[in-house]
Amino acid sequence: MKICHTFNNESIVGTVVTIGTFDGVHIGHQKIIKRLINTAKQSGLKSVILTFFPHPRMVLQKDSGIKLINTISERRKILEDSGLDCLVVKEFTQEFSRLSAEDFVKQILVETLKAKKVIIGYDHRFGRNRNADINDLKAYGETYGFDVEEISAQDIDDVAVSSTKIRAALSDGDIDKANAYLGYNFCLSGKVIKGKALGRQLDYPTANIKIEDDYKLVPKHGSYVVRAYINDDLVYGMMNIGTNPTVAGNRESIEVHFFNFNENLYDQRIQIELLHRIRDEQKFESVDALKKQLQKDKEASMKFIESHKK
Repeated sequence: MKICHTFNNESIVGTVVTIGTFDGVHIGHQKIIKRLINTAKQSGLKSVILTFFPHPRMVLQKDSGIKLINTISERRKILEDSGLDCLVVKEFTQEFSRLSAEDFVKQILVETLKAKKVIIGYDHRFGRNRNADINDLKAYGETYGFDVEEISAQDIDDVAVSSTKIRAALSDGDIDKANAYLGYNFCLSGKVIKGKALGRQLDYPTANIKIEDDYKLVPKHGSYVVRAYINDDLVYGMMNIGTNPTVAGNRESIEVHFFNFNENLYDQRIQIELLHRIRDEQKFESVDALKKQLQKDKEASMKFIESHKK
């Protein structure tokens, strides 16, 4: 898959294009992407997703506080395995948002992406102030020589419902439900930084993960069963998201204790897959009580891992 940050791609001679943010690249999105790829192959064309970053709401509604299921880097990695020919990441700016519908079609879909077919939802709106709809796109298609294939209301509802449910599930800590809608394990990606070494004092050394993208949705505070590929090895562990109230913590941290692993991970970038939620974060009466709970968490994690290993 090619990743294009600009539209200057002379090698593209004809494409099938779909447009969207595709946050989560969940099972609803995957259905549309599969349709895009199959249509392109049958037509002898290239499959292209046109996506935008930052998310339009980040630019047009700066106080929206929107949190996304994927960072743009995570989204790219997921799409790399889809069979897609090209992902075009267009920087979304105030200036771009003022582009008229016809200029968007002419300059981007036709002249740059060489679109021969556009697969789009019945409710898709585009152009300045989002004043054009699928009927306008079909009219432009007749003028500029491309077909428009409409995604049904049912398929669009599946996508919208899945996105809403995934965000709600993550906010509730329901990783099982979120992963079911995603069709893969929800991930947190970041850099391992030095913490207060409290885990080491409890005999549960942790890797402290710094999420550098502040728009990334972080699930509800609590303890989770996780796994990660480290140096190509699959390593399991348990993770705590929270403020460490037992030791008077007051800042959110993400700490992972990997089982049977003692390598130095400082300054490395790792991706953590969340598999299952163990419990809420709690304030214990003493450090000893916390340590006993961590042992119980480990036992619960190992039991889950053994029962779910493929």
